[in-house]
Amino acid sequence: MTAVNPLPNILTWLRLVAGVVLFALLASAVGAVPFADHIPPDMQETFAVLAFITFVVGAVTDWFDGWLARKLNATTDWGATFDPIADKILVCGTILGLASLGQQPHIVVPGALILFREFAVSSLRESSASRGIKLPVTLLAKWKTTLQLLALGLELFAYVWPFLGLPDDPAVRGPVTNLAHVLMWVAAAVSLWTGWGYFHAARLKISHER
Repeated sequence: MTAVNPLPNILTWLRLVAGVVLFALLASAVGAVPFADHIPPDMQETFAVLAFITFVVGAVTDWFDGWLARKLNATTDWGATFDPIADKILVCGTILGLASLGQQPHIVVPGALILFREFAVSSLRESSASRGIKLPVTLLAKWKTTLQLLALGLELFAYVWPFLGLPDDPAVRGPVTNLAHVLMWVAAAVSLWTGWGYFHAARLKISHER
């Protein structure tokens, strides 16, 4: 039996861990975790930048692990199962980390809608699977994840902007921040739309069983 190259699964695990580490770094940057309330300001900025780097690495693995699995013929049931879980942990960890930074309604509200959708769809798929009903991932749902990561990445980039030594000019930073907020709302809208699609598909399949 030929051994399957473990690299794609390692990348999936890396993304899963990245979501937890990213949240811990952002929360620590503002003293929102125990024993982190006395961290010096310069260290807080370092934590925020490290969180951004962690996110970028995790987001890149979202594309790279699937591509490698197909390229190396290393697709596994484990990878197919944990790939969407790793996506959700990275997205959820980033949203919770950004929420810990303070009052940011343009992040918290659409972020909450995204979280509600993810939990609801995950519960629906699990419940449907127990009844033998399969709800395959749609193409729009795959792009939804990409849109979520793009919006969250831009929000993080806007937050760490001054820590990267970039000019803190409102005329430059402002449009980036506004674009990030717009993308967050678009990601939330697409997330809710695809979520409704899953519930509609499940309702139709259950109706056909009766």
